[in-house]
Amino acid sequence: MKIADIGEQGLLKKLQRFCPSEIVGDDAAVLETVPNTSLVVTTDVLIDGVHFSDRTTSAEDAGWRAAAANLSDLAAMGASPVGITVGLGLRGDVSVTWVEDLYRGLTQCLQIYKTPIVGGDIVRSPVISIAITAFGRVRKSQTIYRNQARVGDAIVVTGIHGAASAGLELLLDPQKGENLTESERAALIEAHQRPQPRLDVLPVLWDILNSQDSEFASPRVAGMDSSDGLADAIFQICRASNVGAAIERNRIILHPAMKKLLGKAAQIESALYGGEDFQLVLCLPKESAVKLVQILDANAAIIGTITADSTVLLTDETGEFKDKPLSLKQSFQHF
Repeated sequence: MKIADIGEQGLLKKLQRFCPSEIVGDDAAVLETVPNTSLVVTTDVLIDGVHFSDRTTSAEDAGWRAAAANLSDLAAMGASPVGITVGLGLRGDVSVTWVEDLYRGLTQCLQIYKTPIVGGDIVRSPVISIAITAFGRVRKSQTIYRNQARVGDAIVVTGIHGAASAGLELLLDPQKGENLTESERAALIEAHQRPQPRLDVLPVLWDILNSQDSEFASPRVAGMDSSDGLADAIFQICRASNVGAAIERNRIILHPAMKKLLGKAAQIESALYGGEDFQLVLCLPKESAVKLVQILDANAAIIGTITADSTVLLTDETGEFKDKPLSLKQSFQHF
Protein backbone atom coordinates (compact mmCIF):
# COMPACT_ATOMS: atom_id res chain seq x y z
CA MET A 1 0.00 0.00 0.00
CA LYS A 2 1.34 3.39 -1.04
CA ILE A 3 0.64 6.85 0.40
CA ALA A 4 -1.06 7.78 -2.88
CA ASP A 5 -3.53 4.94 -2.28
CA ILE A 6 -4.85 6.27 1.05
CA GLY A 7 -4.25 10.02 0.64
CA GLU A 8 -3.26 12.64 3.19
CA GLN A 9 -6.23 12.12 5.52
CA GLY A 10 -5.82 8.36 5.48
CA LEU A 11 -2.17 8.69 6.41
CA LEU A 12 -2.89 11.26 9.12
CA LYS A 13 -5.47 8.92 10.63
CA LYS A 14 -2.84 6.18 10.85
CA LEU A 15 -0.25 8.49 12.41
CA GLN A 16 -2.56 10.06 14.98
CA ARG A 17 -2.35 6.93 17.09
CA PHE A 18 1.28 7.80 17.82
CA CYS A 19 0.14 11.08 19.47
CA PRO A 20 -1.87 11.83 22.65
CA SER A 21 -5.55 11.99 21.64
CA GLU A 22 -6.25 14.93 23.97
CA ILE A 23 -3.63 17.14 22.26
CA VAL A 24 -3.82 16.35 18.54
CA GLY A 25 -6.85 17.35 16.48
CA ASP A 26 -6.98 21.15 16.55
CA ASP A 27 -5.05 23.76 14.56
CA ALA A 28 -2.25 23.85 17.13
CA ALA A 29 -1.09 22.02 20.25
CA VAL A 30 -1.62 23.64 23.65
CA LEU A 31 1.17 22.85 26.10
CA GLU A 32 1.12 23.89 29.75
CA THR A 33 4.24 25.67 30.99
CA VAL A 34 5.56 26.29 34.47
CA PRO A 35 5.94 29.79 36.04
CA ASN A 36 9.52 31.19 36.10
CA THR A 37 10.41 28.75 33.37
CA SER A 38 11.46 29.43 29.78
CA LEU A 39 10.03 27.59 26.79
CA VAL A 40 12.85 26.28 24.57
CA VAL A 41 12.14 25.58 20.90
CA THR A 42 14.47 23.91 18.39
CA THR A 43 14.01 22.71 14.80
CA ASP A 44 15.99 20.17 12.80
CA VAL A 45 15.45 19.13 9.17
CA LEU A 46 16.69 15.79 7.83
CA ILE A 47 16.83 15.11 4.08
CA ASP A 48 16.96 11.74 2.34
CA GLY A 49 20.39 11.32 0.78
CA VAL A 50 21.99 13.88 3.11
CA HIS A 51 21.16 12.79 6.65
CA PHE A 52 19.89 9.26 6.01
CA SER A 53 19.54 6.75 3.19
CA ASP A 54 18.37 3.21 2.58
CA ARG A 55 22.03 2.11 2.48
CA THR A 56 22.69 3.08 6.08
CA THR A 57 19.43 3.78 7.88
CA SER A 58 16.16 1.90 8.23
CA ALA A 59 12.95 3.91 8.62
CA GLU A 60 12.91 3.15 12.35
CA ASP A 61 16.52 4.28 12.73
CA ALA A 62 15.78 7.46 10.73
CA GLY A 63 12.96 8.19 13.17
CA TRP A 64 15.15 7.53 16.19
CA ARG A 65 17.93 9.77 14.86
CA ALA A 66 15.49 12.57 14.06
CA ALA A 67 14.14 12.49 17.61
CA ALA A 68 17.57 12.16 19.19
CA ALA A 69 18.98 15.13 17.25
CA ASN A 70 16.29 17.44 18.58
CA LEU A 71 16.36 16.12 22.14
CA SER A 72 20.12 16.62 22.08
CA ASP A 73 19.60 20.29 21.17
CA LEU A 74 17.28 20.65 24.18
CA ALA A 75 19.84 18.97 26.43
CA ALA A 76 22.48 21.41 25.15
CA MET A 77 20.31 24.28 26.45
CA GLY A 78 19.70 22.58 29.80
CA ALA A 79 16.05 21.97 28.93
CA SER A 80 13.72 19.05 29.62
CA PRO A 81 11.55 17.98 26.64
CA VAL A 82 7.83 18.75 26.56
CA GLY A 83 6.83 17.51 23.10
CA ILE A 84 7.69 17.51 19.41
CA THR A 85 5.92 18.17 16.12
CA VAL A 86 6.76 16.29 12.94
CA GLY A 87 6.71 17.77 9.43
CA LEU A 88 7.05 15.23 6.62
CA GLY A 89 7.75 15.77 2.94
CA LEU A 90 6.86 12.54 1.10
CA ARG A 91 6.65 11.14 -2.40
CA GLY A 92 3.39 9.46 -3.31
CA ASP A 93 5.14 6.15 -4.00
CA VAL A 94 6.56 5.85 -0.47
CA SER A 95 5.05 2.87 1.32
CA VAL A 96 2.74 3.46 4.26
CA THR A 97 4.77 0.88 6.21
CA TRP A 98 7.91 3.00 5.81
CA VAL A 99 6.14 6.02 7.35
CA GLU A 100 4.69 3.95 10.19
CA ASP A 101 8.16 2.50 10.89
CA LEU A 102 9.55 6.03 10.94
CA TYR A 103 7.03 6.93 13.63
CA ARG A 104 7.86 3.77 15.55
CA GLY A 105 11.50 4.85 15.64
CA LEU A 106 10.52 8.33 16.75
CA THR A 107 8.34 6.88 19.50
CA GLN A 108 10.99 4.40 20.68
CA CYS A 109 13.40 7.26 21.36
CA LEU A 110 10.82 9.70 22.71
CA GLN A 111 9.27 7.22 25.16
CA ILE A 112 12.55 6.98 27.05
CA TYR A 113 12.22 10.67 27.88
CA LYS A 114 8.41 10.69 28.23
CA THR A 115 8.07 13.06 25.28
CA PRO A 116 4.89 12.99 23.13
CA ILE A 117 4.40 13.78 19.46
CA VAL A 118 1.92 16.67 19.68
CA GLY A 119 1.27 17.51 16.03
CA GLY A 120 2.83 18.10 12.62
CA ASP A 121 2.20 18.38 8.90
CA ILE A 122 2.50 16.27 5.76
CA VAL A 123 3.19 17.58 2.25
CA ARG A 124 3.98 16.10 -1.14
CA SER A 125 7.65 16.39 -2.00
CA PRO A 126 10.04 14.99 -4.64
CA VAL A 127 12.42 14.00 -1.84
CA ILE A 128 11.68 12.63 1.64
CA SER A 129 12.29 15.18 4.38
CA ILE A 130 11.72 15.02 8.12
CA ALA A 131 11.37 18.34 9.96
CA ILE A 132 11.16 18.08 13.73
CA THR A 133 10.34 20.95 16.06
CA ALA A 134 11.00 20.13 19.71
CA PHE A 135 9.74 22.03 22.73
CA GLY A 136 11.39 22.01 26.13
CA ARG A 137 11.30 23.89 29.39
CA VAL A 138 14.15 25.12 31.51
CA ARG A 139 14.49 27.20 34.65
CA LYS A 140 15.86 30.60 33.71
CA SER A 141 18.72 30.17 36.16
CA GLN A 142 19.68 26.83 34.60
CA THR A 143 19.72 27.77 30.91
CA ILE A 144 22.96 26.76 29.20
CA TYR A 145 24.32 29.30 26.69
CA ARG A 146 27.38 29.19 24.48
CA ASN A 147 28.68 32.59 25.58
CA GLN A 148 29.35 31.76 29.24
CA ALA A 149 32.84 30.22 28.97
CA ARG A 150 35.57 31.98 30.97
CA VAL A 151 39.35 31.76 30.90
CA GLY A 152 40.48 28.90 33.14
CA ASP A 153 37.31 26.85 32.71
CA ALA A 154 37.70 23.13 32.20
CA ILE A 155 36.22 21.65 29.00
CA VAL A 156 34.19 18.50 29.69
CA VAL A 157 32.85 16.07 27.09
CA THR A 158 30.21 13.58 28.16
CA GLY A 159 31.17 10.54 26.10
CA ILE A 160 32.81 8.89 23.14
CA HIS A 161 33.52 10.85 19.97
CA GLY A 162 34.16 9.46 16.50
CA ALA A 163 32.15 6.24 16.94
CA ALA A 164 29.18 7.48 14.90
CA SER A 165 31.45 8.45 12.02
CA ALA A 166 33.22 5.07 12.21
CA GLY A 167 29.86 3.29 12.21
CA LEU A 168 28.81 5.18 9.08
CA GLU A 169 32.03 4.08 7.36
CA LEU A 170 31.22 0.44 8.16
CA LEU A 171 27.71 0.80 6.76
CA LEU A 172 28.95 2.43 3.55
CA ASP A 173 31.75 -0.12 3.10
CA PRO A 174 30.98 -3.43 4.88
CA GLN A 175 34.39 -4.80 3.80
CA LYS A 176 36.12 -2.42 6.20
CA GLY A 177 37.01 -3.55 9.68
CA GLU A 178 37.32 -7.25 8.92
CA ASN A 179 39.32 -7.65 12.15
CA LEU A 180 36.47 -6.27 14.28
CA THR A 181 34.41 -8.64 16.39
CA GLU A 182 30.66 -8.72 15.79
CA SER A 183 30.02 -6.88 19.04
CA GLU A 184 32.57 -4.17 18.15
CA ARG A 185 31.07 -3.71 14.70
CA ALA A 186 27.55 -3.58 16.16
CA ALA A 187 28.60 -1.00 18.78
CA LEU A 188 30.00 1.39 16.16
CA ILE A 189 26.98 0.99 13.87
CA GLU A 190 24.61 1.53 16.78
CA ALA A 191 26.47 4.74 17.63
CA HIS A 192 25.52 6.02 14.17
CA GLN A 193 21.99 4.65 13.93
CA ARG A 194 20.80 5.05 17.53
CA PRO A 195 22.57 7.99 19.21
CA GLN A 196 21.58 8.78 22.79
CA PRO A 197 20.77 12.42 23.68
CA ARG A 198 22.48 13.27 26.97
CA LEU A 199 19.49 14.56 28.91
CA ASP A 200 20.65 12.29 31.73
CA VAL A 201 23.61 14.60 32.42
CA LEU A 202 21.51 17.64 33.36
CA PRO A 203 20.31 16.59 36.85
CA VAL A 204 23.87 15.60 37.79
CA LEU A 205 25.27 18.88 36.45
CA TRP A 206 22.82 21.06 38.38
CA ASP A 207 23.16 19.06 41.57
CA ILE A 208 26.87 19.86 41.48
CA LEU A 209 26.55 23.51 40.50
CA ASN A 210 23.84 24.17 43.07
CA SER A 211 25.40 22.16 45.89
CA GLN A 212 26.16 23.92 49.16
CA ASP A 213 29.76 22.83 48.83
CA SER A 214 30.15 24.85 45.63
CA GLU A 215 32.39 27.89 45.92
CA PHE A 216 30.45 29.66 43.19
CA ALA A 217 27.50 31.80 44.27
CA SER A 218 26.06 31.99 40.76
CA PRO A 219 26.19 28.66 38.90
CA ARG A 220 27.64 29.14 35.44
CA VAL A 221 28.20 26.76 32.56
CA ALA A 222 28.66 27.17 28.82
CA GLY A 223 27.88 24.42 26.38
CA MET A 224 26.33 22.90 23.29
CA ASP A 225 26.03 19.47 21.75
CA SER A 226 28.56 17.91 19.39
CA SER A 227 26.17 16.96 16.59
CA ASP A 228 28.34 18.79 14.03
CA GLY A 229 31.58 17.51 15.53
CA LEU A 230 33.61 18.02 18.68
CA ALA A 231 35.86 20.64 17.05
CA ASP A 232 32.84 22.58 15.80
CA ALA A 233 31.29 22.65 19.29
CA ILE A 234 34.48 23.96 20.89
CA PHE A 235 34.89 26.58 18.16
CA GLN A 236 31.30 27.78 18.51
CA ILE A 237 31.58 28.12 22.29
CA CYS A 238 34.91 29.95 22.02
CA ARG A 239 33.58 32.29 19.33
CA ALA A 240 30.48 33.16 21.35
CA SER A 241 32.51 33.68 24.54
CA ASN A 242 35.47 35.53 22.93
CA VAL A 243 37.98 33.02 24.26
CA GLY A 244 40.24 30.25 22.98
CA ALA A 245 40.94 26.69 24.02
CA ALA A 246 43.72 24.14 24.46
CA ILE A 247 42.55 20.57 23.82
CA GLU A 248 44.63 17.62 24.99
CA ARG A 249 44.56 15.02 22.24
CA ASN A 250 45.05 11.98 24.47
CA ARG A 251 42.14 12.88 26.77
CA ILE A 252 39.48 12.64 24.05
CA ILE A 253 37.41 9.51 24.70
CA LEU A 254 37.58 7.04 21.79
CA HIS A 255 35.82 3.71 21.35
CA PRO A 256 38.37 0.85 21.68
CA ALA A 257 37.17 -0.67 18.40
CA MET A 258 38.25 2.45 16.50
CA LYS A 259 41.88 1.39 17.03
CA LYS A 260 41.24 -1.66 14.85
CA LEU A 261 39.50 0.36 12.16
CA LEU A 262 41.57 3.54 11.92
CA GLY A 263 45.13 4.71 12.39
CA LYS A 264 45.98 6.97 15.34
CA ALA A 265 45.76 10.21 13.38
CA ALA A 266 42.51 9.14 11.67
CA GLN A 267 40.94 8.30 15.03
CA ILE A 268 41.48 11.85 16.26
CA GLU A 269 40.26 13.32 12.97
CA SER A 270 37.10 11.24 13.24
CA ALA A 271 36.56 12.32 16.86
CA LEU A 272 37.10 16.00 16.08
CA TYR A 273 35.29 16.32 12.77
CA GLY A 274 33.11 13.21 12.26
CA GLY A 275 30.02 14.61 14.00
CA GLU A 276 26.69 13.05 14.96
CA ASP A 277 27.91 11.78 18.33
CA PHE A 278 25.30 13.97 20.08
CA GLN A 279 27.34 14.36 23.26
CA LEU A 280 27.49 17.48 25.41
CA VAL A 281 30.50 19.80 25.47
CA LEU A 282 30.49 21.85 28.68
CA CYS A 283 32.80 24.59 29.97
CA LEU A 284 32.65 25.21 33.71
CA PRO A 285 34.91 25.97 36.70
CA LYS A 286 37.50 23.25 37.21
CA GLU A 287 36.31 22.17 40.68
CA SER A 288 32.80 21.55 39.40
CA ALA A 289 34.13 19.86 36.25
CA VAL A 290 36.16 17.39 38.33
CA LYS A 291 33.08 16.49 40.39
CA LEU A 292 30.99 16.01 37.24
CA VAL A 293 33.53 13.68 35.65
CA GLN A 294 33.89 11.70 38.87
CA ILE A 295 30.15 11.04 39.00
CA LEU A 296 29.77 10.27 35.28
CA ASP A 297 32.92 8.12 35.50
CA ALA A 298 33.93 6.59 32.17
CA ASN A 299 31.19 8.51 30.38
CA ALA A 300 32.95 11.88 30.66
CA ALA A 301 36.39 13.47 30.58
CA ILE A 302 38.07 16.84 30.98
CA ILE A 303 39.77 17.27 27.61
CA GLY A 304 41.11 20.82 27.85
CA THR A 305 41.05 24.34 29.18
CA ILE A 306 39.59 27.66 28.07
CA THR A 307 42.37 30.15 27.30
CA ALA A 308 42.66 33.89 26.74
CA ASP A 309 44.06 33.32 23.25
CA SER A 310 41.55 33.39 20.40
CA THR A 311 42.86 30.18 18.82
CA VAL A 312 41.82 26.59 19.47
CA LEU A 313 44.91 24.41 19.82
CA LEU A 314 45.25 20.63 19.85
CA THR A 315 48.01 19.84 22.33
CA ASP A 316 49.89 16.69 23.29
CA GLU A 317 51.28 16.24 26.79
CA THR A 318 53.51 13.41 25.56
CA GLY A 319 55.36 15.81 23.24
CA GLU A 320 54.67 13.57 20.24
CA PHE A 321 53.78 16.58 18.12
CA LYS A 322 53.75 20.35 18.47
CA ASP A 323 50.60 22.31 19.26
CA LYS A 324 48.32 22.27 16.22
CA PRO A 325 45.67 24.93 15.54
CA LEU A 326 42.33 23.29 14.77
CA SER A 327 40.27 24.33 11.75
CA LEU A 328 36.57 24.10 10.92
CA LYS A 329 37.35 23.44 7.25
CA GLN A 330 37.22 19.69 7.89
CA SER A 331 33.87 19.85 9.69
CA PHE A 332 30.67 19.07 7.81
CA GLN A 333 29.12 22.12 6.19
CA HIS A 334 25.95 21.99 4.09
CA PHE A 335 27.25 24.58 1.62
